[in-house]
Amino acid sequence: MKSLLDTSSTRTTENAFQLRCGRHLLDLSFPRVMGILNVTPDSFSDGGQHVALDDALRHAERMLAEGAAIIDVGGESTRPGADPVSPQEELDRVAPVVEILVRELDALVSVDTSCPTVIREASELGAGMINDVRALEREGALLAAVGSGLPVCLMHRQGEPQDMQQAPAYARPVEEEVADYLARRIAECEAAGLRRNRLLIDPGFGFGKRVEHNLRLLKYMETLQSLELPLLVGMSRKSMIGKVLGRPVEERLSGGLALAAMAVERGANILRVHDVAATVDAVNMTWAVLQEGCEPPLNKESDA
Repeated sequence: MKSLLDTSSTRTTENAFQLRCGRHLLDLSFPRVMGILNVTPDSFSDGGQHVALDDALRHAERMLAEGAAIIDVGGESTRPGADPVSPQEELDRVAPVVEILVRELDALVSVDTSCPTVIREASELGAGMINDVRALEREGALLAAVGSGLPVCLMHRQGEPQDMQQAPAYARPVEEEVADYLARRIAECEAAGLRRNRLLIDPGFGFGKRVEHNLRLLKYMETLQSLELPLLVGMSRKSMIGKVLGRPVEERLSGGLALAAMAVERGANILRVHDVAATVDAVNMTWAVLQEGCEPPLNKESDA
């Protein structure tokens, strides 16, 4: 099985594993960890914990010190059943955090948003990546992403947060439907002028999927390697862990680390997580086994 992380991959473009993210250059020749920074009152795991600007700054600082290469800032909860927020409310939550993380920490900041206004403003404030759970399907989002000049992660989902977990179903194996959806979105993005070397993909664990869908999707995640794009995976603290192990959200770290290791083995380039330090250790240990080498790479991005 060929991994997306294998430098002998069929992706032969120059610097194929260096992703330009604004002023940062992200090395994806080995797995990276993305730290989650939700500035929302109602996210499923850490809602309300980092709403204050100083709290957000300190938490980001800790995650960077623990080895996060990217900080993913989100101002809209997309947990099952979450209520939508207005563009202005989302922007008011996100913009000050992006600005201070870039200014004070020189962080590579990803913005978890589907909103065209937030995409435009975040890019002007120095964000380096857009992470969109709706794969740029919201009106105006694709045009805003093209204009931003930033890389974009396209995620698969079924439905919207308000209804996506009511009765998710797939006519074919879930990994095939996810791959087909992402292939269509990639083609539509390229047709609109968003070049392929600015795209990443996310299979969307927990977004319109029952626990058996999530487990199968991870088991056969190598199916997505046919798309030949960097793969971002987010399973940290999710309900699939709780349902399998019978653990509340605050006791899901061990299960999450097992999933992170399996994701790396199946080709994940970026792991989006809450618990950075433990995940960095798990990722580096898994990578050492895969590479048969005892020196894990430093988890730092290089600047141009």
